[in-house]
Amino acid sequence: MKHSSTHSKAFIILLAGMMSLVALSVDAMLPALVAIAEDFELANPAHAQWTITSLFIGLSIGQLVYGPWSDAVGRKPPIYVGYLLFIVGSIICVLSSSFAWLIAGRVLQGMGAAAPRIITMALVRDKLKGAEMARIMSVVFSVFIVVPILAPAVGQVILGLAHWRWIFGMLLLMAIATGLGFWRGQEETLTLDKRRPLTLQSFVEGLKYLLQKRSALVYTIVSGFIFGAFMGYLNSAPLLFIQLYNQADNFALLFALAAIAVGVASLVNGRFVLKLGMRLMIKAALWGLLALTSVFCLLLIASSGVPPLWWLMAYLIPAFFCIGILFGNLNSLAMEPLGAIAGMGSAFVASISTLVAIPIGSLIGLSFNQTCYPVVIGFGLVAASSLLLIKCFDNPDVENKQSSVS
Repeated sequence: MKHSSTHSKAFIILLAGMMSLVALSVDAMLPALVAIAEDFELANPAHAQWTITSLFIGLSIGQLVYGPWSDAVGRKPPIYVGYLLFIVGSIICVLSSSFAWLIAGRVLQGMGAAAPRIITMALVRDKLKGAEMARIMSVVFSVFIVVPILAPAVGQVILGLAHWRWIFGMLLLMAIATGLGFWRGQEETLTLDKRRPLTLQSFVEGLKYLLQKRSALVYTIVSGFIFGAFMGYLNSAPLLFIQLYNQADNFALLFALAAIAVGVASLVNGRFVLKLGMRLMIKAALWGLLALTSVFCLLLIASSGVPPLWWLMAYLIPAFFCIGILFGNLNSLAMEPLGAIAGMGSAFVASISTLVAIPIGSLIGLSFNQTCYPVVIGFGLVAASSLLLIKCFDNPDVENKQSSVS
């Protein structure tokens, strides 16, 4: 069997395809939520958002398992299991005869997609270091940023040509293609001498270690707050743009405008974070989001909760710029004190933040009331709560002194 080199273009394409599976699984579905609610005759169209939330429930479970498991048995076996779960979940979604079966399939998709999402980073880290690793990851993450921008357009094109179930058919085909590519072209990257046994004791000790690092816990929870607001927007976006503003044909474009702001923010953050520091960037973004939301709430009151569409976009684009600044910095600060348990720590941070986000995103989505209030107020509340949490519990000077003493 001929294996590709980690330096090859095929390796980069494979990694990008594997990481994009999650983004496509979420965002390609957004244009179909209204159609799903109609097909299954849901009493409340907002309940269609469970097709998004259930995927994240599966992700939160999978993320907790795959990282430590791959450290113990190697990278390939967990990815094979993940792909198998995703494929089975996709088949269930395609054939689902009820909304409950659709949700069950989505949970399996999430549990499966967590494997390539989590382990892809380890594949690169196992083989590369320094500038070469940074070069490969910059290309992969560029694709990862672009895919969410284009994914709703992909879903909209499929909806224009066929039934919404074919979106799951597309995800099934993509999983089979990237799974076969991984099986045929990627060697095992974690050698036997570098594997670490996975025991219940090591798992519990890792969790205790995280809970003892106050700043790691604070920024994990704050990351969950922000991700929850973002999830609430994802859940509400189809109802906002398609139902409230009657913009079904322009949904993908409107969604992309906000998503592009996240990508621009990541570029701006890369330029300024070394000069200003992550904590200052986070606080500036949170205060910016809170100020924007406060001003926009006045416009909402003046327009009975349904402002002109261009007002809404003028708010969402800078708001998502602030969120883009927050995403990378929050995760980095959460991971900063966890160097001793990097692999397991990454799994804990990802899983806990997702578990925090799920109820927030669900509450925002289910609160949709034919106005923009739930999404906007949700953004404001998570920004204020995050600032309060950081103010009360993040004390880097004290934690640095404790670390130096220990």
